[in-house]
Amino acid sequence: MSDWPHDNRYTFSAPLSTGDEATHEVYVKGSGPPILLLQEMPGIGPETLSLADRLVGAGFTIYLPHLLGTFGKLTPLRVTARLFCVRREFKIFARGRQSPIAGWMCALARDIRDRESAEGIGVIGMCLTGSFALTLMADDAVLGGVASQPSLPVLGGDHLHMSQQDIYAARTGMARSGPGLALRFGCDRIATARHMRALKKAFGDDLLTKDYPGKDHSLLTLDFHDPAYQRVEAYFAERFASITAQAPS
Repeated sequence: MSDWPHDNRYTFSAPLSTGDEATHEVYVKGSGPPILLLQEMPGIGPETLSLADRLVGAGFTIYLPHLLGTFGKLTPLRVTARLFCVRREFKIFARGRQSPIAGWMCALARDIRDRESAEGIGVIGMCLTGSFALTLMADDAVLGGVASQPSLPVLGGDHLHMSQQDIYAARTGMARSGPGLALRFGCDRIATARHMRALKKAFGDDLLTKDYPGKDHSLLTLDFHDPAYQRVEAYFAERFASITAQAPS
């Protein structure tokens, strides 16, 4: 599916939180409220593209940045090598702080809002990118964030991949726009119950959480779980509807 039919593609450059600049291609498809879909490892495979198509079919515009791996297929044997290639942007073992790519994602969220002339956008993060969906809710460009099987930091225990300042800023955004949403399979050994408890402790009532039966990992892609997908779709439908209702007539 490397020839995945999309409506537009552009190159986006912005600073990392370190001040260095990063550049990635962004694929766009659909018509409707905009959602930034952040890929999981180890590439944008057919399952991720199928998720994008589902969301397009549900009436959303999907922005899909190609951050790492191969576009159109999965290359799991190359995961470790690719992580080293992107180590400037992703700090997968970092405790108490986000990866530098968070700054780039925030800039992209604002760019999408402006391109769409929208009140704001939604964000979905998965596994490697799960926690970013919550962190980005600090910005007023983001109306809702879904963390599907959030897994960073690797070997983090009770630590989160964000600082106390990140958490405070995100909670402020959630108080403004509504709670974030975090999902996982109940017996997932990568996105652990311990990690979910740490998220819930940090965010309290500003974060909705849901465990689904099973020991798989990728709720929305490789191990597609329809109830989880339906929850995500409903979450964004409700969030965008609430913004429309608040808009002046």
